[in-house]
Amino acid sequence: MTMETGMTTQALKQGAARVTRREAMVAAFFALFLGSVLTFGTGLAGPSAMHNAAHDWRHSMGFPCH
Repeated sequence: MTMETGMTTQALKQGAARVTRREAMVAAFFALFLGSVLTFGTGLAGPSAMHNAAHDWRHSMGFPCH
């Protein structure tokens, strides 16, 4: 084992964070909420450019629209 490999392994072990199940669920819920707002909320937006971009994306993903 070279010195560089040992230092990299040590740095990885020190940088690893433990995430509890509750923290993972909170992060997953936030990601789901944000994704839903971006997907469905912008479809109802007023500016036509933003609405059209969301509309086209929804069609390309197979979401029903009208």
